[in-house]
This record gives sequence, C-alpha cells and structure tokens, in this order.
Amino acid sequence: MARVRLIGPEPVTVPELAGRTVEPDAIVEVPDDRFEAYVCQTATWEPVEEPGAKPKKTAAKSLQKED
Repeated sequence: MARVRLIGPEPVTVPELAGRTVEPDAIVEVPDDRFEAYVCQTATWEPVEEPGAKPKKTAAKSLQKED
C-alpha cells in the first residue's frame, strides 16, 4: 500500500476509503494502483510513500537518566 497526506485546508470524505473522513495533515494508506489518482491532485494530496516502497525504519530515541 502507498501512503499520501491530505494537504487541503478542510477535512474530506473519501468514498474509496469506505467513506472515511480524512483530516488535514493526516496520512492515509491507499491502494498502489490508485496512488496516481491521489497525487495528481497536487492542491489536495502529497505523496508520503510511493507504491512498492519498503517502510522506513525509525531510529529509537535514546533515553537519558536525570541526575
């Protein structure tokens, strides 16, 4: 699954995602074969993870003890 972020100013209801309401700045997973249909709407969606991309690993934050 690919991931996209809603960059529009208002929440949108996405019928393709079972009628889910997506809030601004939210990241959602979309089917790989539908990725282009989202990112071509450049005022509304931006790509986060392209189809077929492997999820990125995040580095764990180191915890410091307080004296």
